[in-house]
Amino acid sequence: MAVEREIRARVERRFPSHTFLGEESGGSSAAGVPFRWIVDPIDGTTNFAHGLALFCTSIALEIDGQVMVGAIYDPMADELFTAERGHGARLNGRPLAVTNEATLIDALLVTGFPYTASDHRQEQLAIFAAFLAESRAVRRLGSAALDLCNVAAGRFDAFWEQNLNAWDVAAGALLVEEAGGRVTDYRGGPYSPFGREIVASNGALHPRLLDVITGLRR
Repeated sequence: MAVEREIRARVERRFPSHTFLGEESGGSSAAGVPFRWIVDPIDGTTNFAHGLALFCTSIALEIDGQVMVGAIYDPMADELFTAERGHGARLNGRPLAVTNEATLIDALLVTGFPYTASDHRQEQLAIFAAFLAESRAVRRLGSAALDLCNVAAGRFDAFWEQNLNAWDVAAGALLVEEAGGRVTDYRGGPYSPFGREIVASNGALHPRLLDVITGLRR
């Protein structure tokens, strides 16, 4: 809560007419205002609370309904991931690019189970098991924002998860796109940070990822 208050105060001082959507304090809105900041002060809260060094702060700027700028900072690794639509993605100033892996059996995947996992537990476990059988390995690190950063950085080949919120994925999805990857919903349709499900990949693996997911959905 303290982190979000500080970010919100800085935005309000610098851009008093902009609106704000944060995980802890909710959102403000104003008719006709094109700028909205979408903030997750600590993504990976459970990790943070247990002293596990896998968490970050995620900030995205939405302009006229489209995320145009994203920044995610991992304080433990001192890694700052940034992206600007149409201008690429970077890690501490260095350009990022997704992998070119085209075979699922050689791919390293990552996913997560949200706090509401019990709502769709059987479906989620079935998808997890299918990818575990078809891929090189599947990881679960506990921070969707960092998962997306790591897809953009070529450390993972793909990420999928459902029941997420906009502050979890808005900046990270832009990073993947600007690093040359592809981001959709579970059916391959247009991605929205408010759509509650996401598949993000290097692009080459995307068709097979969607085949597995859609084949197991209830």
